[in-house]
Amino acid sequence: MLSPKWFYSVNALLENLKSKRKFSVMSSNNLSGCRRAKTRVIIIGAAGRDFHNFNVYFRDNDVYEVVAFTATQIPGIEGRIYPPELTGKNYPEGIPIYPEEELARLIRENDIDQVVFAYSDVSHEYVMHKASIALANGADFRLMGTKTTMLKARVPVVSVGAVRTGSGKSQTSRQVAKILKSKGLNVVVIRHPMPYGDLRRQICQRFATYEDLDMYECTIEEREEYEPHIDNGVVVYAGVDYEKILREAEKEADVIVWDGGNNDLPFYKPDLHIVVADPHRAGHEVRYHPGEANLRMANVVIINKVDTASLENVNRIKENIRAVNPNAIILEAASPITADKPELIRGKCVLVIEDGPTLTHGNMPYGAATIVAKQLDANELADPRPFAVGSIKEAYEKYPHLGAVLPALGYGERQISELKETIARTPCDVVVIGTPVDLRRVMTINKPTVRVKYELKVLGPMSLEQVLDDFLGKVWKHGK
Repeated sequence: MLSPKWFYSVNALLENLKSKRKFSVMSSNNLSGCRRAKTRVIIIGAAGRDFHNFNVYFRDNDVYEVVAFTATQIPGIEGRIYPPELTGKNYPEGIPIYPEEELARLIRENDIDQVVFAYSDVSHEYVMHKASIALANGADFRLMGTKTTMLKARVPVVSVGAVRTGSGKSQTSRQVAKILKSKGLNVVVIRHPMPYGDLRRQICQRFATYEDLDMYECTIEEREEYEPHIDNGVVVYAGVDYEKILREAEKEADVIVWDGGNNDLPFYKPDLHIVVADPHRAGHEVRYHPGEANLRMANVVIINKVDTASLENVNRIKENIRAVNPNAIILEAASPITADKPELIRGKCVLVIEDGPTLTHGNMPYGAATIVAKQLDANELADPRPFAVGSIKEAYEKYPHLGAVLPALGYGERQISELKETIARTPCDVVVIGTPVDLRRVMTINKPTVRVKYELKVLGPMSLEQVLDDFLGKVWKHGK
């Protein structure tokens, strides 16, 4: 005979299940008592990862309703609509994009269930501040991983990422593409998105010539990334819809090089993942999102700029790599800098212009142009801050770590015009240009100019070519 204790246990279990079911139904109802059909979502981003996450996970997902995007980091990208051409059947009018400053209000007024964080190169603490805003206003907070956001290519993918913006990712991507091309392979570079203009025109873009850059009205930031690859005879794809981009690139590629942006994770599942670290910001490799994730998943970590950094900082990065990713191959690299007219710098007052994102949200107070100016005995660095106008002036206010250096911000025609005016207004003898793109191609500078270039030089313990040869051997062995 079954004991009363057994009946009591069964009854308690049934009551518990009823209670849980009741709670589940209640929690799925909205404030009016009607059952909610979809989870309401806001994706917070910066016109890149946010759109990609939507495209590959949320666009045709009937479980979710994406109510809005928010935008930050890049001036003037809010106030747009993510267009119907990209949103799919569930969003016939598109999705609005708001400034991130309105996040708390948007959560409350739209009864948002979930906030998805989808941009890069921010500290772990910064991410949790955004999480706190979501939680305080009643929403869940979510980070999306590689399983839900990476697409699988039909050809091998070598991805190049970084732990921070400005580590040397672009020159590494160029070097990787050049080495693979030298093997007789058809190499296509796919660049992390920079869709700052008309999103309808930027769904899938192919760049093989400077005329293509003009046709798509590329910004300075886009030209900085595309021009060097074009100079090396390598085709570049970019845009907004990265599955469509991938399928087009596969038609002409034996191998794809993913050229990452900021310190973001690749959009495609890599067969070889190379990550660049910066000893001028030692410690950041385990303190910034999603750079630490890049570090942990890397096959190869290149510690760049060892020629201008302290041995202490280089060793600190090595210790951090071994602590979180002991199986990674660690390479050291220099970033040799050259100037086309060094004789113009000595004894002069120079205005140095550096890569914009590296200086701003990359938190670097200087770059290659500053190093060259000091090495070549410039008399002084001209301070552009008192002469800055418009959004350039606002950048100095937003990023107080910036000193006597001009960030080459050019996210649109207006900002390019303000950059040009700031250069013209700043008293100096010569302008030293340390940006990946030659600014003289996009604006007239009525002062003597010096162009600074920098490339990757791997010092050991093995060459980048050896790493890629080993990779290709494995790929061919397994027949991909």
